[in-house]
Amino acid sequence: MFLALKEIKHEKLRYGLIIAMIVLISYLIFVLTSLALGLARQNTAAIDSWQIDRIVLNQDANVNLSQSLLTKQQLAGTKLGAKEAYLGQVAVVAKASGHAKDSAQFIGLAADQFVAKNLELTSGHKPTNKQEIVVDTAFKDDGYQLGDRMQLNSASKSYQIVGFTENAKLSVAPVIYGTLTAWRQLKNMGPTFMASAIVSQDRTFTTTSSQLKHYSTQQFIDKLPGYSAQNSTFTFMIAFLMIISLIVIAVFLYILTVQKLQNYAVLRAQGIPAKTLVGATISQAVVLVISGLLIGTLLTAVTAAIIPASVPMTFDIPILAAVALGLILTGIIGALFPVRLILRVDPVSVIGG
Repeated sequence: MFLALKEIKHEKLRYGLIIAMIVLISYLIFVLTSLALGLARQNTAAIDSWQIDRIVLNQDANVNLSQSLLTKQQLAGTKLGAKEAYLGQVAVVAKASGHAKDSAQFIGLAADQFVAKNLELTSGHKPTNKQEIVVDTAFKDDGYQLGDRMQLNSASKSYQIVGFTENAKLSVAPVIYGTLTAWRQLKNMGPTFMASAIVSQDRTFTTTSSQLKHYSTQQFIDKLPGYSAQNSTFTFMIAFLMIISLIVIAVFLYILTVQKLQNYAVLRAQGIPAKTLVGATISQAVVLVISGLLIGTLLTAVTAAIIPASVPMTFDIPILAAVALGLILTGIIGALFPVRLILRVDPVSVIGG
């Protein structure tokens, strides 16, 4: 470690450039990871808030909530307990005078079931009739206030905002919570249709109808439109950045090792063992990577403080810490490439040449 720090202090510009490169790579990886987490959370925030373990959909819905409809006939033999609830879902366009149109997901709930009971509000109260709604705070950011009215799709009657709730996003769109009666009206359906789905906090919950199919929450989430493709894209981007950082660190250290072969030869001639020089090289890589990570982390913290709320980024410290650890391991692996040169250096041939 002493040799590593001594050399970094002596060659400030050279090693400063390497640290700057690591800063940029780590900052980019941190931001991409946070963006991936933020987008994933905006796909599933509402589902996560329901705290469910199982969902029941029409078997022909292709694991898609918006394509699923459950009828009274299909649910004839099904009894819901305290851990089950009906959900009605429909995509809507919210519009009001003085506001831009917003795409949203309307979720109809039964007031006496657990999803509605557990709904946490930041202000206002829960719907008491079919014309009252609770909306995600994204609408508040757009200028809506308690008591404001909005129209949903082409419905003739307006809906009054009586409450706001945080982190209510489904497939990136903000959620509007209302009643199942309002859901039927927006879907233009009669009382024959009960809901889009049954959600349950009991992973063993089943129904008797062969026309219904049961899925775990994760199976349902994985089938959300674009969810898996989006996560796979970000995962590959982050993985490729890790590989690129490995290659860049290895190349820089290899070039530096070649430039210092004569110095290593002199040290070997003075009796310093090869393992000491190898340890110095690896220590040097760790110091460079950690220094770059610390600055990259500081830049990420500044970004988190100034990023607009409209940008879907989630800064998850445990996950970012795991990414940082991966970068440190990448730096150590990169430092192993020039080790072979150090082990094979011949003091006589290098000094004599």
